[in-house]
Amino acid sequence: MAFDARQEVGLTRDSANGSPAPKPSLLGLDVKALGAILETLDEPTGKTPMRARQIHHWLYHQGTVAFDAMTTLSQGLRDRLGHGYRIGRPEIVEEQRSVDGTGKWLLRFDDGQDVEMVHIPDVERGALCVSSQVGCSLACTFCHTGTMPLVRNLGADDILAQILVARDRLGEWPTPKGQRKISHIVMMGMGEPLLNYENVKRALLIAMDPDGLAFSRRKITLSTAGIVPKIEQCGRELGVNLAISLHAVKDDLRDQLVPINRKWNIEALLEACRAYPSGDRWVTFEYVMLDGVNDSDAEARELVRLLKGIPAKVNLIPFNPWPDAGYRCSSNARIEAFSRIVERGGYPSPVRTPRGRDIAAACGQLKTASERRRRSAMATV
Repeated sequence: MAFDARQEVGLTRDSANGSPAPKPSLLGLDVKALGAILETLDEPTGKTPMRARQIHHWLYHQGTVAFDAMTTLSQGLRDRLGHGYRIGRPEIVEEQRSVDGTGKWLLRFDDGQDVEMVHIPDVERGALCVSSQVGCSLACTFCHTGTMPLVRNLGADDILAQILVARDRLGEWPTPKGQRKISHIVMMGMGEPLLNYENVKRALLIAMDPDGLAFSRRKITLSTAGIVPKIEQCGRELGVNLAISLHAVKDDLRDQLVPINRKWNIEALLEACRAYPSGDRWVTFEYVMLDGVNDSDAEARELVRLLKGIPAKVNLIPFNPWPDAGYRCSSNARIEAFSRIVERGGYPSPVRTPRGRDIAAACGQLKTASERRRRSAMATV
């Protein structure tokens, strides 16, 4: 059977307006998959591995957006690639800049669906917060994204395209060897990464390829609300930093805040964290501070007890408001008291400085106008 790049990168969907699906994108394909495409384009077998590496270099090291710019390829091959494929980039619908330097982009894909992506610059580093789904199915009650329906998973091409667009905008081509404006990738945007694991895995493996985007696995963090069966697999196959969106120390409260807890409770989640093959790296536990909900001294002490035996740190996240959220942020004094208890228990407990609140780019504030299409329309995709 001939290799189908559209199936490989998940681009067999039609666009939202019913027009023909676009040419398949080469983004999301590794060297092996690019080689398989070349075989369908009558490239001599002996040259296929070299040509595949060259295309990979142009896509992920140089950030090339046009086949004609791939000057190490013959004109004939460039023409054949351009006839059947494209180098996809989502449309930048809106770009915002916070007073603190945080940047947020609203990106629109070929099917008309949108995601948000955030760049958080710092003195000697910069983190790019990448989305894995359009919408989210987890409905965490403190998270604005959780008020959206799950529209679809992002393909590996869509996930990688976010990184490429950010590098386009920040002028980071070719891949820098030294200090970068985008030094860290955090899978903490819209969606639950472990419910779209195969696409996330394929994208992150390409992101970590030293001949392309060249991100160290130590500078990639994946955050999950607790999809327990995928946690060990993620550690074994990707080895990236693990962050757990915990937010409560008792199952009855976590059932309300993070409803996936009803399927995999705190005990099961923490056992998966203990087994996570993280080497010498700590697991990060994220804990949003909600006034009068989860911020008592007793809960801080219980958190210390629960984490016993797990090399970990706890990031305390001041709640970032959004319309009709129904929660308030704990006071600074309450957050500091909570942090002191956790610190005395042996776990570093930094308080995350909110970034990008004025443009709704802070943790828990991301949301777009994308909506689930009618079931009858989705049945045709």
